[in-house]
Amino acid sequence: MGEKKLAEKCAGKGFSDLIARLTALADSSDRISVHEIREEIGERSFGPFLIIPAIIEISPIGGIPGVPTAIAIIISLFAVQILVGRKHLWLPQILERQTLDGQKLKNGLGKLSTISRHCEKILRPHMNWATRPPYLQLLAAVVILLCVSVPPLEFIPFASTAPMLAVMMVGIALLMRDGLAAVIASVMAAASGYLVWSMLAA
Repeated sequence: MGEKKLAEKCAGKGFSDLIARLTALADSSDRISVHEIREEIGERSFGPFLIIPAIIEISPIGGIPGVPTAIAIIISLFAVQILVGRKHLWLPQILERQTLDGQKLKNGLGKLSTISRHCEKILRPHMNWATRPPYLQLLAAVVILLCVSVPPLEFIPFASTAPMLAVMMVGIALLMRDGLAAVIASVMAAASGYLVWSMLAA
């Protein structure tokens, strides 16, 4: 199999494989640590480090006061490391020791199983340049700006879902190596920014 076809095959099954692996992890215990999630993700791509925290925030766990801001901080730490060109992403131990409810995490992941399958049918590795430096750094900067918008949105129930959906789309674009998805993610980020501004200005 040629290198290009192998890359397409690996990227094509990446999202649903990621969801399946994390669902199995969430099903293994009542409490799942951030360290366990990071270990399960591995070092395969930057994408999962954006997708998984965003999924957690969008899930019922995101309705707990303080959780959206904490997750935005975690995502920002990853995004800053992508911005400066780190190859392996790192989290401080105080964050890695934090735990999540396994059942709530599983429920949140379950809702994404169908979405992941649809993504894999539509998204393919093309326009790779849009997911590589210097565009990769631009996407990281967009993610940081989205995360900055999260803390003030905590005053509005589940309002932080909008920027987190855009973050998740950036992660999917990186995981699937799809530059078109990266462009869509940028449009979503702009729409999310306008929505946040409208909500805060109201």
